[in-house]
Amino acid sequence: MTASIEDSAPLRRADDGTESDERVPLTAFRPDSNPRGGIVVLHESREFSPALVEFMKALATDGWLVAAPHLFHRAASDDEVFGDALFEDFDATVAWLTGQGVYADAIGVIGFDDAGTAAALVATDRPVGAAVSVAAPGIVEPLSADARALVEAAPSLQAPWLGLYGQGDERIPADHVDRLRDAVAAAPVATLVVSYDGLDHRPDEVSPESGTTAGEDAVVDAQRRIFDWFDSHLR
Repeated sequence: MTASIEDSAPLRRADDGTESDERVPLTAFRPDSNPRGGIVVLHESREFSPALVEFMKALATDGWLVAAPHLFHRAASDDEVFGDALFEDFDATVAWLTGQGVYADAIGVIGFDDAGTAAALVATDRPVGAAVSVAAPGIVEPLSADARALVEAAPSLQAPWLGLYGQGDERIPADHVDRLRDAVAAAPVATLVVSYDGLDHRPDEVSPESGTTAGEDAVVDAQRRIFDWFDSHLR
């Protein structure tokens, strides 16, 4: 049985590294045995969906100590969390993981939707062990003033990065994904962009209304690739 943990971690200001009185709340899941590494899960809403909770539990069952910072802890608004705020929350979560005995080079990051974009940007600015982005938009145009377009940021990736997309996603045109695939090829680390035919959006989920097995097959393949990516690069 994986253990659920509610905790918080002190923030350090991105500009000078000084510790503040503010803390970022964390939801974490611990494996049964000593963790073989840590995974930071970034998410784009105030609530943890049942699917996301089950996914985090599955990562913990696979041996990872999983920690998800509550990115919207600063204000009542649901503004996107990028720039210094994102890096402060991420750094605090990494410090919490290392405080639990996880080695810094065995920590990965994953994000979904807009938080998938955040995960990719973290991997361009922090020495994480591996990164995964699922249905990450903002490929050609940045999502906010504090974010970079992924085609611009991709050559700066510092960690092996996996990007998963659905070919039918109206928010993310297929030609944008093709441009991202070309851009990440210039990165000095291992990269892979996978597009799934028959999916309208996130390849880690399938809509019950789709009426096809293409989405179900993609879900199985996407989840396998996520777990394999962390297995291969967090050693």
